[in-house]
Amino acid sequence: MKVCIISSSPRRKGNSALLCEQFAKGAKEAGHEVEIIHLSQYDMQPCLACEYCRHHDHVCVRKDDADKVISKMIAADVWVLATPCYFYSVSAQMKLLIDRFFAREYEVREDKKRRQVYYIVTSGAKGMDQMNGVMESLRGFIRVMRTIDEAAVIDGTGAFQLGDITHHSAYIQAYEMGKSLA
Repeated sequence: MKVCIISSSPRRKGNSALLCEQFAKGAKEAGHEVEIIHLSQYDMQPCLACEYCRHHDHVCVRKDDADKVISKMIAADVWVLATPCYFYSVSAQMKLLIDRFFAREYEVREDKKRRQVYYIVTSGAKGMDQMNGVMESLRGFIRVMRTIDEAAVIDGTGAFQLGDITHHSAYIQAYEMGKSLA
């Protein structure tokens, strides 16, 4: 299987990014093709809501890296969407990607191929009750896609300092989830 891991942390070694690496390690050991995309390393501009894409075969008027990232996601069988929680919501990088999917959402919605999605969420606050906004954003995006099934949520809450996640149960869970892909 092709696994596309979207790391939306602005920090390359942030807690959610470290969980992405663990998931990737497990998935690679299980024999899957894995790519981690660090959104902070891509040039993506906000959606203009101009609807150019609706009249031009789903091609966005923006000429940046969003189309490249979205193409990799569409080609994958498994998506891993990872975000730290900032002010009760997803990172700006994740929100930008979600908004830019507007141009190409029908490629996924009308596809007969079913995909799986795993969510990796981290926060300095403890407990998923602090993650309602994050989960609503991620699940709302996936609900619009219609052909993607939620597989699991990896809960990295309570990891505040950089690196705290390496001593958290989510660190092992992310590896095991990646390794168990079938």
